[in-house]
Amino acid sequence: MKICSQEEGSLSKEARLLVVDDEERIRRLLKMYLERENYEIIEAKDGEEALEKALSEDFDLILLDLMLPGIDGIEVCQKLRDKKATPVIMLTAKGEETNRVQGFEVGADDYIVKPFSPREVVLRVKALLRRASTTKFLQTDTTMKNVLVFPHLTIDHDAHRVTSDDQEINLTPKEYELLYYLAKSPDKVFSREELLKDVWNYEFFGDLRTVDTHVKRLREKLTKVSPEAAKMIATVWGVGYKFEAVSK
Repeated sequence: MKICSQEEGSLSKEARLLVVDDEERIRRLLKMYLERENYEIIEAKDGEEALEKALSEDFDLILLDLMLPGIDGIEVCQKLRDKKATPVIMLTAKGEETNRVQGFEVGADDYIVKPFSPREVVLRVKALLRRASTTKFLQTDTTMKNVLVFPHLTIDHDAHRVTSDDQEINLTPKEYELLYYLAKSPDKVFSREELLKDVWNYEFFGDLRTVDTHVKRLREKLTKVSPEAAKMIATVWGVGYKFEAVSK
């Protein structure tokens, strides 16, 4: 987003973030560091409040604690994904590895382990926002459009728009990035290690199951519209995944 000059009045905000944690000190710490980056911060102290705000208002990104009173972060993310593709970074404690995998399964884009460095949070937020809005302000001259067209699947990279059989598929930033990465190299096999390195980049440190859970969610979303499109993401047993230009 653009920032107006001080002569034009107050600075416009770079992005609108929802910070969800039941500990006030953590919300206050995150708010302090993120507001320094000119982000507008809205807070929620539990799952019910988080879900109500996330569904009724528009946010550019949500920082979501996994362990919340009442509705936990897993359920919040799951219900959010039924309606919206807002980028989500999950905040988790060290011993909650299984829960982190569950977080990816319900649509979280990244996670940060507590105790965390506020600087790391800022870097992760910036990275995810950058991925989510890479093409938001690109020119849409049809002569310059970057479109991948396959049977049953079209990816308009300039618009970050995926359609299958004329129906748009609502993907999270990470799901879209994974699909586009595979589709731009049809029939090339990528190991899980390669995908984790190239799609999640340096700012993410996770295990190989992260790739599997995202592929699973991607296939599920494609299957709802076109089972043929879902089959284009093929598993190469013992190696990883590839995108088959013609599904089998």
